[in-house]
Parts: sequence; C-alpha cells; structure tokens
Amino acid sequence: MNYKETIEFLFTQVPMFQRIGAGAYKPGLDTTRALDNLFGNPHRAFRTIHVGGTNGKGSVSHTLAAILQHSAKREGLYTSPPMNAKLTRLPLQPQMLPHNEVVNFVERYRKSGFYASPSFFELSTIMAFEYFRKCSVDIAVIEVGLGGRLDCTNIITPILSVITNISFDHTQFLGNTLPEIAAEKAGIIKNGVPVVIGEA
Repeated sequence: MNYKETIEFLFTQVPMFQRIGAGAYKPGLDTTRALDNLFGNPHRAFRTIHVGGTNGKGSVSHTLAAILQHSAKREGLYTSPPMNAKLTRLPLQPQMLPHNEVVNFVERYRKSGFYASPSFFELSTIMAFEYFRKCSVDIAVIEVGLGGRLDCTNIITPILSVITNISFDHTQFLGNTLPEIAAEKAGIIKNGVPVVIGEA
C-alpha cells in the first residue's frame, strides 16, 4: 500500500473515536499490551514523561517538549489526537512521523495476523513508540488520550507523571462526579514515580 491507501485503511477499517464515537473506545490495556508485545515492546527502549488531566495537558506536553528540545538529548512528543508523533532532531525543528514509517508499520501489522482488533489510538500509539525506538529517542513526552487508568498510553512506566487541572469531560466513560473523574486520571500514577499535580 502507498501512504494514501494506508491512511484510508486506518481511517476506515480501524475503530476511530473521532469517526464513530463511543464505539471506538476500548477501555483496558490487554489489547495494547499484546500489540506492544507483537512489536517487541518498543516503549521500553526510552524514558517517558506521562501527561494527563483535563485542561491544559496538550499545552503542558508541548511546553515540556520545548524545554527538552534545548537539551543535548533526543526527544519525542506524542499527543492526542493520535498520529501526531514528533521527533526532535535539532532544537525547534520537529519532524512528524514520516510517511514511509506509517506505511511500513501498518504493513507489518496487517501481515502479522494479530488476533485482536485494536482501536485507531491503540495502533497509532504503538506506531509512535516503535518510531521513537527506531530513532533512538532518549525521552518522550506522552499525552494521555482519554482518562488515564485505562488509556492505552498507560502501559508505560514514566520517570515523571503530570496531571493537569481536572474538570468534567467524557463523563460517559470516566464518571459523573469530579472525584470519579479524578480517580480515573490518577490512574497514571505509578509506585515510586514522582507526580506533579495541577491545581485550579
């Protein structure tokens, strides 16, 4: 397949939240872990910072990536919506995931005979992790897609977790009260990993 055909496959054949709504939401990490195993656990090849919350998680992710751009390390940025993966090779020069990398990854996935049907976000998350590994990224800023505890990005064990301000969002999945939503967002907190929490 060429790039156009690959993108058409991803947008039409893989469940996508932006296209079909709640039907594409797949809570739980089993499929993501199995897909990650299929590709040799690429998320273990680099350090990560995990950013969740409701308001400002995208801004925080980009700010952290901008700060890291000025270090001597090679860093990546993965934000929602999916397939927005960037590798910073030089300061202030982000490179989006190249077309040939997308095509090659999807071809490998399709030929693998993978038993499950991952969502668009699950597939693109592992795609980003695989690309970061291939590029020998030292550290990647990973933004949660939806919630936290059951979000597919939560297979990582980061060196730092960040939870921005929390308000009502995706109540059909996360709960109808702020404590319920906060509990889901707090699911990215890992034992022994520092966490920074925003305050309204």
